[in-house]
Amino acid sequence: MRTLILTLCVAALAANPVLAADQPSSARGKELFNSTTLGTNGKSCASCHAAGKGLKKTAAYDDAKLKKITNQCISKALKGHTLPTGSSDLTSLVLYMKSLAPAAAP
Repeated sequence: MRTLILTLCVAALAANPVLAADQPSSARGKELFNSTTLGTNGKSCASCHAAGKGLKKTAAYDDAKLKKITNQCISKALKGHTLPTGSSDLTSLVLYMKSLAPAAAP
């Protein structure tokens, strides 16, 4: 019975788009990366980093450092407002940018 209730609760949370939007995801990061809404000058992250150009080393950075660098780009290059360090959107951007880095060789 507990398993059934837990399954139903998880399904209800997953189906709720408001709650799902609060969860960091690479898909949300990609959306933000390509959006001009982060800044005020009509540019996006992809304007400078098309197809991940210049982001090959992102996997080597820890999340805190990458969040700091990302916010610097938002405020300077995009002329936007920085995102809160613990925000789902900033975490999503980091997830997406790390996905652009080539996989490490075995």
